[in-house]
Amino acid sequence: MKQKIKNALISVSDKTELSPILKILKKFKIKIISSGGTYNSIKKLGYDCSEISKYTGFKEMLDGRVKTLHPKIHAGILHDRQNKKHQREMKREKFPSIDLIIVNFYPFQKTLTETNNQGKIIENIDIGGPTMVRAAAKNFKNVTIITNQKDYLSLIKEINKNNGKTSLKFRELMSSKAFGLTAYYDSMVANWFNQKLKIKFPERKTIFGKRIQNLRYGENPHQESSLYINNYDDQNLGLKQLSGKELSFNNYNDMFAALEILSSIKKDPATVIIKHANPCGVSRNKSSLKSFENAYACDPISAFGGVIACNFKINKKIAKEIEKKFLEVILAKSFDKNALNILKKKKNLRIIDISKFKINNLTTIKSFNSSFLIQTKDELILNKKQLKCVTKIKPTKKEILEMEFAFNVCKHVKSNAIVLTNDFSTIGIGAGQPSRLDSCKIATQKARQFLPSKIKNSIAASDAFFPFADGIKTLIKAGVRIIIQPGGSVKDREVINAANKAKIKMVFTGIRHFNH
Repeated sequence: MKQKIKNALISVSDKTELSPILKILKKFKIKIISSGGTYNSIKKLGYDCSEISKYTGFKEMLDGRVKTLHPKIHAGILHDRQNKKHQREMKREKFPSIDLIIVNFYPFQKTLTETNNQGKIIENIDIGGPTMVRAAAKNFKNVTIITNQKDYLSLIKEINKNNGKTSLKFRELMSSKAFGLTAYYDSMVANWFNQKLKIKFPERKTIFGKRIQNLRYGENPHQESSLYINNYDDQNLGLKQLSGKELSFNNYNDMFAALEILSSIKKDPATVIIKHANPCGVSRNKSSLKSFENAYACDPISAFGGVIACNFKINKKIAKEIEKKFLEVILAKSFDKNALNILKKKKNLRIIDISKFKINNLTTIKSFNSSFLIQTKDELILNKKQLKCVTKIKPTKKEILEMEFAFNVCKHVKSNAIVLTNDFSTIGIGAGQPSRLDSCKIATQKARQFLPSKIKNSIAASDAFFPFADGIKTLIKAGVRIIIQPGGSVKDREVINAANKAKIKMVFTGIRHFNH
């Protein structure tokens, strides 16, 4: 069913791109109603327009808080054109139909990114706009609602094609977009209040997201996928792609895992290498090049085709080392000109500048079917004051620093997790095994395979307690001399006795780091 447009109401905070719309409305003799700044803009562009206060006979009040909230406006939008009772009531009140609504809201999210002034933020919570949008979207059988400048061109084509009318299919599509926008907008407002009031788990949780791009496919070619951003600044992720193929679902998944670890390392240049969302090499070193080389040396086979993230600028020397490897993605805090020239020769390598990336969200979400789990992020590593050395031989201050590094990496590895380190670099990682003993075996096997000379006197970190002594015996036999773990097993005494017998050092943190 096509619907003739006789009257249009335009009320927009962003007044750019109006000219083409006004031109098509004039072409089909569609009358325009508007208010405030939008009215002035339309008049300046040379088009006829009725001001809302004159149209309703009611002046704007409360500093513009009340202008479109009027029966003449909402009856004009909401009445059912096929309902005879509605027709009689509209005729009695002399209320014309309003067939097209073009609205965008007060810039609430933009205001949040620019100020902490609560008064200004609240004044930018739009009331009249969303109310009109919801009314028009509900009555899509009769009314066209446009809420996005990106749909202006579609509207123009639709009106031209249908000689001043719109199709039901078009109106219904615009309605779905409109309700998506009002839900998104209200969700941002609700989340702002929750943050302000420090409510982590409200009774009703809404999650807003804006689609950045459709991805080629998901984890596998038969799955569909899109990337969304959940942030008040929803224009980009702070990741600037400088070269290479389009990023995939798996690329993003690995990149996010890499950035999570990288953001937790505060000192010295650091390199993180990720494969299938698990680290296969992590190193921090005063030398950026050494950091890269040590991280890659941990497991060069797993690093093949992986994602590398660095918290430093890539120079020519490092770029030449990267050039020798096959990698999917390189993330770094900028690249010098010579480095870029070298890396861009690898046409498929995605080069990402992360200098403007920042982690803001302090919760994680896992969904299944019609439910989802939310938890606060695992930001804690350990509390040095609560460290408890449970063996006869005590670690030095320097050893405690490296134990902290190992334990930090461990919390980002899928459970059960065992991480071996030497000189602030991983040398073996055992990840994602149902048995902690198997994780110990994998970590030591990896270390023997690639860095056998560094196993002696290495440090082992475990994300949870050892249920039996067999795990630490495997580590000790390989050459580990310091172990950091949460403790808390009923078999702790058996584990401590085995450590003392081997004359190694062991520390309990009291903090578990499961990562599933």
